[in-house]
Amino acid sequence: MTLPELHFHFLNSKGVCTDTRSLQEGQLFFALKGDNFNGNTYASQAVSSGALLAIIDDQSLKTEHTVVVDNVLKTLQDLATYHRQYLNVPIIALTGSNGKTTTKELINAVLSEKFKTTATQGNLNNHIGVPLTLLSMTDETELGIVEMGANHQGEIAMLCKIAQPNYGYITNFGKAHLEGFGGINGVIKGKSELYDFLKANDEVAFINNDDAIQVEKTSKMSVVTFGTSQADFPVTFNKTTDSLTIKVDQTTINSNLTGAYNFSNIAAAITMGRYFNLTLEEIKTGIEKYFPENNRSQIIKKGKYQVILDAYNANPTSMTAALENLHVHKGSKIAFLGDMFEVGKTSLQEHQAILDQAHQLDIDKVFAVGMDFSRAQPHPDQEVFETYDAFAKAYSLKIPDDSMVLIKGSRGMKMERVLDLLSD
Repeated sequence: MTLPELHFHFLNSKGVCTDTRSLQEGQLFFALKGDNFNGNTYASQAVSSGALLAIIDDQSLKTEHTVVVDNVLKTLQDLATYHRQYLNVPIIALTGSNGKTTTKELINAVLSEKFKTTATQGNLNNHIGVPLTLLSMTDETELGIVEMGANHQGEIAMLCKIAQPNYGYITNFGKAHLEGFGGINGVIKGKSELYDFLKANDEVAFINNDDAIQVEKTSKMSVVTFGTSQADFPVTFNKTTDSLTIKVDQTTINSNLTGAYNFSNIAAAITMGRYFNLTLEEIKTGIEKYFPENNRSQIIKKGKYQVILDAYNANPTSMTAALENLHVHKGSKIAFLGDMFEVGKTSLQEHQAILDQAHQLDIDKVFAVGMDFSRAQPHPDQEVFETYDAFAKAYSLKIPDDSMVLIKGSRGMKMERVLDLLSD
């Protein structure tokens, strides 16, 4: 079956599915393979559950309801690119070390005030998630917003080849996935593959003019700039202790996000709104209706104190920013920190630096959990634990009423469990 023929079947289906547990009748089932599963073995089950066709790469399982291809994953990706070209929808791609998903949600919240948008769901931002996002677009989609994640060089280039974006934005270059990228210079090179694609195809990059690396990397390409000054779209940052307030011209926008590190995320969404000719009132509505969730910069009231729940992920750059944000709050400051994963050879050094920073910022009490934090040397008023169970068993501190509490760690640490230990 040719790719155009497969696309014809796709257009007459109810979409694609890669997991029989969520299969809907009338979908195309793509039998992907992983380290611990082989989707080919579920093809017959998918068909009996109502799949229109099952796309497989095991010739021995061929039936009248299957399409045999050389590689199911490659076929899924090729179909997504073909569909993207068929719709010819403008695509905004974004990547970066920190804030990708929050920024994507903000951009979508703003642009959907005027356009019919289709955006990456959750953090489905890899070699499978990006194709699924593209295939979720319909002829009603006016703008596509595609998040791209990576932990090795070459991955963003591959995702750009699939999605073929017209616009791109890199949130920042930070100490994330250092192990896979081979250090901060590797991070910059890997993320900048988005710039490489845009430049090669005469497309446009949105850049933060206050970020010297972004300015340098885009010096010879088409850009739309934003920042606190000397930019196409200047944005004023009014620092507040509870949530960020931003001013554009004479319009004040009150976000539901905390932390100075979220300023550029909001500013990027505002800038794209202005670039695509939304009114400031539409932009304001979009920003103000967005509430963070899924453990990302959530402000949670617990009795007489507040919790910044930012436990979706962590790396040295985002952990540093979170502690700096905690520092500006009044009253007692308590931090529950979990290990940062994929830091590589400098992991112990980076974890020690976080404890040192917390001490220098006069964070009143730090509980640090995880193998790497337990190997570091804590300061007074800091306690380290090798495992979460050891921490939970030892923890008995009652948080003072005026405390601002930070909970942060890599996803695998599941630091949101701390909420259950805090008294109301």
